[in-house]
Amino acid sequence: MVGSQNLVSDAAECLPYGYDNSRRQAQPDGVVFARTHEQVRALLQFCNSHRLPVVARGRGTGTTGATVPVRGGLVLSFERMTRILEVDPANRMARVEPGATNQALQDRVAAEGFFWPPDPTSAAFSTIGGNLAYNSAGPRAVKYGTPRENTLGLRCVTGSGEEIQTGTRTTKGVVGLDLTRLIIGSEGTLAIITEALLKLTPRSEAVRTLRAVYSDVRSAALAVSRIMAQATVPCALEFMDGEAINLLCTQGGLDLPAAAGAVLMIEVDETRRCVDIAAGLVSEVAHGPGCLEVRTARSAQEVGTLWAARKALYPALRNIAPGKINEDVVVPVSRLAELIDGLSRLSAAHRIPIVNFGHAGNGNVHVNLLVHPEDPQEMSRARRCLDETFSLVLELGGTLSGEHGVGLVKRGFVAREIASPALRIMHGIKREFDPNGILNPDKMLPDQE
Repeated sequence: MVGSQNLVSDAAECLPYGYDNSRRQAQPDGVVFARTHEQVRALLQFCNSHRLPVVARGRGTGTTGATVPVRGGLVLSFERMTRILEVDPANRMARVEPGATNQALQDRVAAEGFFWPPDPTSAAFSTIGGNLAYNSAGPRAVKYGTPRENTLGLRCVTGSGEEIQTGTRTTKGVVGLDLTRLIIGSEGTLAIITEALLKLTPRSEAVRTLRAVYSDVRSAALAVSRIMAQATVPCALEFMDGEAINLLCTQGGLDLPAAAGAVLMIEVDETRRCVDIAAGLVSEVAHGPGCLEVRTARSAQEVGTLWAARKALYPALRNIAPGKINEDVVVPVSRLAELIDGLSRLSAAHRIPIVNFGHAGNGNVHVNLLVHPEDPQEMSRARRCLDETFSLVLELGGTLSGEHGVGLVKRGFVAREIASPALRIMHGIKREFDPNGILNPDKMLPDQE
């Protein structure tokens, strides 16, 4: 079906395809490198008839174990389906294969004056298929939305090997149910995407970058609520708590007031004529109780300097705790302060250092538990801390994942957020798409009672 050059079965060669950035590991029986939609369809028909598990995989940048082949079977890699099939500026859309990286798409459509809004931190490496599978968004989601809001349609193959087309080439369309949004975020458990029709957005003429520094987290959280309540919506509104600031200060090179307890990184995009007015309005609202300074970058070098700290966080955390637990949770913007206060209490109670940062404009916080997996007592405390973290998030009206997905890591917690009747419907939908349960088994949904 795919040719011997696109099939690997040697155990050593299969090994790298058995884990992702969650550090979970399982051994696949084989790896298939699909090159065409027709190969994917034939493969799934074969696997369905033989009850052979299939796990779709991009570049393995996910953090929840969603691409770990826990039942063996085949890993279906899309690293050889990387074509950008069509760019249509007149209709503001692009058609791409799932293995194309986010960055490759951005570079291609930038030449036409457009961008695709989802921009996860892993954009240089993560694939469009992976972005869609997790509904991964990044900082720009605060203004432009997630992949669900920026995808017009999909070409897919279901678990039974049937081809389906979802959506339309138009921005309006209400014929039938919205299968596009259903499949996006389903982590390859319903159907495997072979093409995506993406909605493009014109690039703004100008961008202004601001950094607002606050004496404490509550002041920063209240500023986020004020910013999101006014008419000028930032295209990025990022947050770092006091622990993140302390970490970066120890690394050196962070120019902040001594009393800094929280930082907001803000970007505003507009026409050249209006950008300074818009930035001024946001800056005015960012000022308030507890605000120590609001700085606006006036050159590309200053922009780079202001964003350097945010970009340095991931490597700094990796250096301190290579085995850290990284969870992304979301709460209503108005309850950010309560979340951070609660995480501080949990950190002290369980003696687990926690560093928080993320996409404040959506209430999406990346909670990093700095743990060392080789210490069983510390890991036991960390598991209790994580359990209570999820309880806190749900008490605040939040959700257990904003963009990292569920995969293996959060599967056991899903029933806390979603009640049995809704889960029963979801299991029924799964059976319709994948009657023999071959697509990414034991992921996302808990076992049916």
